[in-house]
Amino acid sequence: MSAQSITKDRLIEWLADSRELAVLDIRPAEEVGYASPLFATNLPADRLDVEIDCFIPRPVVRTVLVDDGKGGAEQAVERLAAKGWSDIHFLRGGIPAWIEGGIDRLPTFDIPGVPFVQKVRGEKNTPVVFARELKAWQEAGEDVVVIDTRTLPEYEKAHVPGAIGVPGAELLLRFSDLVPSPKTRVVVSCAGLPRAILGAQTLIDAGVDNDVSYLHDGTRGWTDDGFELETGLSQTYPLVSVNAKDVVKTHLEAFSKHDDLLFIDRPTTEKWLKDTARTTYFLDVRTPEEFAASHLQGSISSEGGQLLGVAYRTIAVRGARVILVDDLLGARARVVAHWLKRRGFEIALHLHDFEQGAEAAAA
Repeated sequence: MSAQSITKDRLIEWLADSRELAVLDIRPAEEVGYASPLFATNLPADRLDVEIDCFIPRPVVRTVLVDDGKGGAEQAVERLAAKGWSDIHFLRGGIPAWIEGGIDRLPTFDIPGVPFVQKVRGEKNTPVVFARELKAWQEAGEDVVVIDTRTLPEYEKAHVPGAIGVPGAELLLRFSDLVPSPKTRVVVSCAGLPRAILGAQTLIDAGVDNDVSYLHDGTRGWTDDGFELETGLSQTYPLVSVNAKDVVKTHLEAFSKHDDLLFIDRPTTEKWLKDTARTTYFLDVRTPEEFAASHLQGSISSEGGQLLGVAYRTIAVRGARVILVDDLLGARARVVAHWLKRRGFEIALHLHDFEQGAEAAAA
């Protein structure tokens, strides 16, 4: 057996230490599904050689490839080692070996989203509404707004009828444009639990005046109760008004007052990105459309709402520093930082005046 192979027991040891570690599940996306049993980053083998640099910026990072147990990871390790990856390994037996005997007591690379938000819900007692109750409100013509906090492509496929598509990190920034009356009931939805609970609790912690709750089990709960979903981009967030930007400043003060956020300037950002001893991610949490129009050199588009629910899909190196890029208001970055810091991520914010152009922040 190759010296580059590691056993299940060795990976368990590595998941418990404090050194930087990357774990990539290289099985096809359709085989992995929503998440790997390890909650590791899924980078399919057919994209691995081309895209690994985006997920693991430094080839010296201790890296483990995990496959279906049929030898693909071993072959990939040999290729990458020949290209200069100096600390790369594969899990002997792949996922079948990892899950043998059950996974209940096994560690994971990242904190799974559901247990985290369940803890948040338990601590905060986040209010909940069930599908039949929401349906009754809608049929009675009550003043209620449903906000779907998933990505717009997910929203387009299917959502609760009448819901407005607003990805999670955008929710607080755009709230006063979407819900101008403090008397309107607000129900936050997603496909299941994580993003709906975090969205609802973000609004509550920010001190909005409205009655806010999350929809139990989201779209799944809606269909489980026998109701049909709506498709298409029915209603999505508008451009942010000047008034909404003014209102959100007050909400951000309440929301972030205990967060002890670190804001870094351009020289510090450049220094971190050039540091050969640490891995640093430079993630732009604005909308994909804003990123396409103007962004900082070296930054990666990483929609903030996705980072809230599935950080492991982007941040493949445990123990890395994460720089969140946003506009000068920083509403999206503050929301993302608020929750990721509670999950143990080392976060810094780099705010840039994109209205004045996207001057390169990194060489």
